[in-house]
Amino acid sequence: MADIVMPPSAAGAGAGTLDREARNALKALSAPSDAAGLRQLAGHAGLIALAAAAVFATQRAWGPWAALPFQAVLGVFLVFLFAPLHETIHRTAFASRRLNDALALVAGAILILPPQYFRAFHLAHHRYTQIPGQDPELAGKPISGFADYALYLSGLPYWRAAVAGLTGRALGRTPEPFLTDRIAPAVVTEARLYLAFYAAVAVFSVGVGSAAVLTYWLVPVLLGQPFLRFYLLAEHNLCPQVADMFRNTRTTLTLGIVRFLAWNMPYHCEHHAFMAVPFHRLPDAHRLLRNRIETISPGYLPFHRHFIRGLSGAPVSD
Repeated sequence: MADIVMPPSAAGAGAGTLDREARNALKALSAPSDAAGLRQLAGHAGLIALAAAAVFATQRAWGPWAALPFQAVLGVFLVFLFAPLHETIHRTAFASRRLNDALALVAGAILILPPQYFRAFHLAHHRYTQIPGQDPELAGKPISGFADYALYLSGLPYWRAAVAGLTGRALGRTPEPFLTDRIAPAVVTEARLYLAFYAAVAVFSVGVGSAAVLTYWLVPVLLGQPFLRFYLLAEHNLCPQVADMFRNTRTTLTLGIVRFLAWNMPYHCEHHAFMAVPFHRLPDAHRLLRNRIETISPGYLPFHRHFIRGLSGAPVSD
C-alpha cells in the first residue's frame, strides 16, 4: 500500500486556511510541559539503561560477540535521542529553558550534533522546507539508485559529515548560509568545546584502559544509526517541492513504540505546520489537522517499498 495522498482541494491550501476555532485549538495545544517532558525522558532513559545492562550481562557471560544484538538495541535507543535533541532545539520538550538546553547538550554529544549548530541548520530547514537551493536537508547528492540508498541507510555518510563538520567548525570554517555572522562565533566555540570533551574522554579511556566508550556508545550508535536513517527518510522524500507545509511533509502512521522513541515526530506534517506544538500534544494536533494533510503513509515499510519502486524505475503509485 502506497501513501494515502489527498487531492490539494481536499487537503487544503495550508495553514492560512484554518478557521478561528482550529487556530484557537492549536494555540491551546502549544504549551510545553516539564512533567510531560520528564516522563518521556525517564521512559527513554530507562530503555537505554535496560539495554546497557543487557549488554553488560551478556558480554560478561558469553563474551563481546554475543553482546552485539543487545548493542544494536542499545544503539537504536541512543540514536533516537535525535528526537529529544530535535524537540529541545525547538525548546518544546520542557517548559524550562534550562532543561531543554541541558538535554540538548547531552543528546548532541552522543550524536556528534551540537545543539547550537543543529538549531541553526534545522530552523533553516523549517524556513525553506523542500525548496531546492535553500533547504539544507536537500544539500548533497540525492539518492538516485540502490547503491545510494544502501549507503544512506548505513549511516556512514552521517557520521562522516558529523565528524568533518565538527572539525571544520572548530577550525573556524562556517561556510553554510544559515550560520550568520551573529551565530557563527558561538557555533565555533561550541564545536571546540565538543572536540575538547571528546578528546578528554579518549585520553581518560586510554589512561584507565577502559573500553566502555566503545562498548556502550561508539559500537552501539554505529549499529543503531541505520534504523534512524530508515525512519528519517520518510519525512519529506517523494513529497512535492513546494512551500505549503501540508503538502511538502509526510505524516507516517506507525507503531506505538516508534512514536514513543521518536517523541511523536512521525506526526511530522503537524510539527512542520505548527512547530510551537510540543511533542506530547502532536497526536491532538493530528486529530485536528488530519483532513488537511496531503500525504499520510500507513507505515515506514510501505513508504520504503514505495521509495524502492521509484529507484527501480517502476511506477511509484498504486
